[in-house]
Amino acid sequence: MGWFKRNKNTDTEGGSIKIVEGMWVKCPFCRAIIFKREIDRNLKVCSKCQYHFPMTVEERLELIADPETFQEWDADLIPGDPLKFQDSQPYKARIEKAQHKTGKREAILTGQCQISGCAVALGIFDFSFMGGSMGSVVGEKICRAVDQALSRRIPFLLITTSGGARMQEGTLSLMQMAKTASALAKLQEAKLPFVVLLTDPTFGGVTASVAMLGDIILAEPKALIGFAGPRVIEQTIKQRLPDGFQRAEFLLEHGMVDQIVERKALKSRLRSLMIHCGMSVSA
Repeated sequence: MGWFKRNKNTDTEGGSIKIVEGMWVKCPFCRAIIFKREIDRNLKVCSKCQYHFPMTVEERLELIADPETFQEWDADLIPGDPLKFQDSQPYKARIEKAQHKTGKREAILTGQCQISGCAVALGIFDFSFMGGSMGSVVGEKICRAVDQALSRRIPFLLITTSGGARMQEGTLSLMQMAKTASALAKLQEAKLPFVVLLTDPTFGGVTASVAMLGDIILAEPKALIGFAGPRVIEQTIKQRLPDGFQRAEFLLEHGMVDQIVERKALKSRLRSLMIHCGMSVSA
């Protein structure tokens, strides 16, 4: 997302533009410069190309959850530093910095809400917290949310946006891929729906585990979804990738996602899916 600031005295003659900080947004997909209020009014969707900008966890909750129905689970879980990992700075310092910046304790919010009157277990990744990376706490919260869904006999909805596994936790982070996959298998055995919404971006170990295990896999338009990034793949195979490679539309065409759903239609689509899966919803 490009946010622009120019001198207030910028000359407007000859077609130059005066851009005030925080008032305009540059779409990363079509490169159009759009008035920020227009983006906000349009559910954070580009009016030129329909690219879906990232949303905060709170914005996503407001979009899909019935008012005043969300109840958070496991808010007290916080990451440790079992490996005493340090790169340019200690892992503990990175965690504290992310917590101070976001006001969150970890990179996922879990809980229960109602969507059109249907009780749903919910998990929402938060990309602003260390790139939505999946470490021990994120994996544990997903597993606990699955346990809650099982005990309450309700479906589980997971909204992903992540750079992948959290490297500062090493093998403990990679283990979450198998751990969450094992937990989700219990939902399948219990015949409870697991729905995933892939948003921009969803990559790495999250894509290689929970994000692709849904009974129904939805994606937002133009979302980047994959394991390694396109530049890494091109440099590895020494070939140019097809246009649109790793975008949601490409994945839909090749059978990796089931549906692409625009943000404005998401809640009604979720309601339809819950009805189709035999869940009770309000009229």
